[in-house]
Amino acid sequence: MEFREIYCLNCKKVLGRYNIKFYNDEKISELINSTHSTHVRSGHHVNIRKFEKN
Repeated sequence: MEFREIYCLNCKKVLGRYNIKFYNDEKISELINSTHSTHVRSGHHVNIRKFEKN
């Protein structure tokens, strides 16, 4: 299965892992704006990266 990870470079931790099948790019950006907005507002660098799990 393929996932997208939302990763904070400043905290060095994964904020969330979302299945590509159910969460497209638009939904991921909505999640960042709503759920993970505290990291963005604090000036943290948040990356979206692909993650594969067998």
